[in-house]
Order: sequence, then C-alpha cells, then structure tokens
Amino acid sequence: MRPGWDEYFIDMMDTVATRATCDRGRSGCIIVKNRQIISTGYVGSPSGLPHCDEAGHLMKQVTDEDGTTRQHCMRTIHAEQNAICQAAKHGTSLEGSTLYCKMEPCRVCAMLIISCGIKKVVAKSMYHAAQETRDMFKLAGVEMVVLDKAIEGYENQ
Repeated sequence: MRPGWDEYFIDMMDTVATRATCDRGRSGCIIVKNRQIISTGYVGSPSGLPHCDEAGHLMKQVTDEDGTTRQHCMRTIHAEQNAICQAAKHGTSLEGSTLYCKMEPCRVCAMLIISCGIKKVVAKSMYHAAQETRDMFKLAGVEMVVLDKAIEGYENQ
C-alpha cells in the first residue's frame, strides 16, 4: 500500500537517523516544504568535536521539577537543531515548512522551531517531557501531529 506523505517522510527520517553518533538516542529529522526535503539533521556532536560513538557519552544528571533525576548525554546536538543549523548554513528559509522527527521536540528545539517559522511538526512518537512544547506550539500556532502515542524513552535515562 502506498504510504501517505507523513508516513513517507517519517520513514526517510528513520534513514537519516542511522547517521546519528550517539547510541542513546539515534534520532533524525527532515524538514520539508511543498513536499520537497530542504534540510536534514541527526543527533551528533558539533562538527570537528568528538562523537559519543568515538569518545563515549558526556553524561550529566538532570533534576526535573518533581524531583525526578535522569541522566542526559550533553555531547550532542539534537537532530532538530542540526537540521535547522544546516538550513541556516546554506541560507534556506524554513518559513511555512514541516518538520519530521523521532519524538516530540524538547523545549529548546520547540523554541527554535517556532522562531524559524516552521508551521507543522510530525513526530513518530511522544516524549515524556513534552507538555511545555505542546503548550508553546498551541500558543504559536504550530500544528503538532504524533503518529504513535507510545512514549519514547532512552536507555540509562
């Protein structure tokens, strides 16, 4: 059966994710405008810096408002951030585009998405800490579509 556009681009996003260089969150991102891919990104360190797959993780403990503590790898840039940076590097406007990603974006990625003029986000799955993202998107008029209501997690969370 022929996939719809969202499924088609999510499948491509999964392929982009295979380039990720942090085994905790092999995520990818594709930004599309008028059904044409205009930028891609995956989880990885900034250009020229060591990657997790080479140097190991740079783990930091994060404490949530409710007191829950988790471990986050701080060596990498999120796939969404890398896709936005690639577009900026090449002078490509993201105004009115659609972003496809593995899970609902974090707060920082959400702010960048809003600021870039991206109008729709399609996530493959939910993210455990995305309520603030959902609220910001609603206020900013960014449409959020989540294809699978399962909550995505990380190993060693």
